Amino acid sequence: MGQDQTKQQIEKGLQLYQSNQTEKALQVWMKVLEKGSDLVGRFRVLGCLVTAHSEMGRYKEMLKFAVVQIDTARELEDADFLLESYLNLARSNEKLCEFHKTISYCKTCLGLPGARAGAQLGGQVSLSMGNAFLGLSLFQKALESFEKALRYAHNNDDTMLECRVCCSLGSFYAQVKDYEKALFFPCKAAELVNDYGKGWSLKYRAMSQYHMAVAYRLLGHLGSAMECCEESMKIALQHGDRPLQALCLLCFADIHRSRGDLELSQLKLHCLSEGIYRSKGLQRELRAHVVRFHECVEETELYCGLCGESIGEKNSRLQALPCSHIFHLRCLQNNGTRSCPNCRRASMKPGFV
Repeated sequence: MGQDQTKQQIEKGLQLYQSNQTEKALQVWMKVLEKGSDLVGRFRVLGCLVTAHSEMGRYKEMLKFAVVQIDTARELEDADFLLESYLNLARSNEKLCEFHKTISYCKTCLGLPGARAGAQLGGQVSLSMGNAFLGLSLFQKALESFEKALRYAHNNDDTMLECRVCCSLGSFYAQVKDYEKALFFPCKAAELVNDYGKGWSLKYRAMSQYHMAVAYRLLGHLGSAMECCEESMKIALQHGDRPLQALCLLCFADIHRSRGDLELSQLKLHCLSEGIYRSKGLQRELRAHVVRFHECVEETELYCGLCGESIGEKNSRLQALPCSHIFHLRCLQNNGTRSCPNCRRASMKPGFV
């Protein structure tokens, strides 16, 4: 496979990947890897495979392709290629929570002589290093790295990098319990997505919405947290981003736990897991979650006594009466009665669930 044909196939894979045909894109890139003779094309397709496996949560495969990319960069004897491949190796170890290795590879990136791409990738190296320091709870070093990454972003007008740094700063401030700043930075990231992100992947919107959801939950703004988390989950499901799906599931559970509705959190997890397995075509796991969901509904009697719909399948406002019967708020408002439709007891001072 020649240089021009390799470029065409890489571009074909990118188009498939951007249209959410991930497995077909991977097949195209793997064929390039097997048959391509052009080293530069081989290096580029390995970069595509690293990114794709990162977004799918296949971190061991991501690391495998990053190691092969390092070998290819050494064959090319190019400092810029070597810098990019070491950065991918650092990111792979960051995803696998090998934070000491991440820091070591980032330092290697920063010490490489003659790399023209240093100004362009230096901010991404600092961001990865900051995430690793945060993973090790070295907060001062993490903040210094994030600030350095922000300076790179501003000096190079790299709004995409700034968006990623703002999300990491949101996580940083959530851990040190400055919840106002934990909300401010992902909100800033969301603004950047709205202003500049028309050509960006939707993952940047999903990422900012997730971090906003976490901050809103910590601040006690549970309605806003639920809206942001649902938006993030919708995009994660659309793009097959399994790591983000898992984070959203945990966030949903935390929101329901904060509300005190533990049964609803269990139902929400089963309902969302059903959607994930349905999209993956995993029928056995899908059936198990459908069965468990309905068992939970029956065990807890969580269904509206007015409309008969299950409670917990989707986010909706509920109202609990003093007799402990739960209804959709809209159903009670439309019903117009002052007593419980189930037991007919007077419904004085209803509370919201």
